[in-house]
Amino acid sequence: MSIDLLRRLCETPGIPGREERVRALIEQEAAGLFDEIRTDAMGSLICTRKATRGEGGPRVLLCCHMDEIGFYVSHIDEKGFIWVNAAGGFDTRNLFSRRVLVCTDDGDHRGVMNPGGKPVHISSPEDRKKVPDVDEFFVDLGMEPEEVRAKVHVGDFVVMDEPFLEQPKKLVSKALDNRVACYLGLESVRKLAAEPGGHACEIVVAFTTQEEVGLRGAITAAYSVEADYGIGIDVTLACDTPGVPEHQRVTKHGEGAGVKVQDSSLIADHRLVADLCGLAESKGIPHQRCILPRGGQDGAAIQRSRAGVRTAAVVVGTRYIHTVTEQIDRGDLQAAVDLLAAWLGTVDA
Repeated sequence: MSIDLLRRLCETPGIPGREERVRALIEQEAAGLFDEIRTDAMGSLICTRKATRGEGGPRVLLCCHMDEIGFYVSHIDEKGFIWVNAAGGFDTRNLFSRRVLVCTDDGDHRGVMNPGGKPVHISSPEDRKKVPDVDEFFVDLGMEPEEVRAKVHVGDFVVMDEPFLEQPKKLVSKALDNRVACYLGLESVRKLAAEPGGHACEIVVAFTTQEEVGLRGAITAAYSVEADYGIGIDVTLACDTPGVPEHQRVTKHGEGAGVKVQDSSLIADHRLVADLCGLAESKGIPHQRCILPRGGQDGAAIQRSRAGVRTAAVVVGTRYIHTVTEQIDRGDLQAAVDLLAAWLGTVDA
């Protein structure tokens, strides 16, 4: 696996509506894999690879969202502190004392994020029990107020600033949700292209925008592509960690690629679920069926586009999701590449 590609994807900043840096990286990586690459009005990158075997095969759409959760600058106060508005869902318990990157048209600036209030040495026990809301957090760039106002403007964006980490069996980073899917969209097609026999389907990989705020890029991409089959590619929860009951784990690290049956936005086509799982079993690809009680993904937008599309979802179980310590299992990632490439090679009707 090209871990360096995943690293570069994760460390490239791009929140909902500001995915252009991620899109530029993917466009470079996609060169030579696809016959046509275009960017739609929503900013999604639509990459098409024509069938290499036979004629008139079905069209398959894979959706992989590019955006990570982050913030927009909403106000700069007289002291130079930057106030922000969330773009995506945060558990504020994970936002204390974070290093962040404020991204502007003229350069990026490193800062620290904290909530307003008293530090530990002068706070009361009651003070320390309170969990702040998102709008109580601010960014400190360590500059004079005039310099902050000259460099940063309302509408600039902010992401977490944490390095990618390789562990012996795991990979850790911010933005694995959903740069994992961007990686899978590229690497599964790369693997398929290297295998003999070709593929009978036309493959469209849409690297979509604004998923974290309502599947927005996938809605327009799916409408324009008019696919016969769809696969939403994403991460999902892996709650195989202390403090979570066994029946709520969703997926477990080391048990392979996830084939999602249901979440709050999507009920997968049961025939595609059976096809994916049957193929995985026949080829010895580790996999696990999963259900996510709450949360959605781009597959829901594919499924409901135009007159409807038969859709399933392939996911990678991720611990500590929507934090800077998101963690995946290396073997699960490889299994997802293998399953997607194998399935794309079989679609012919």
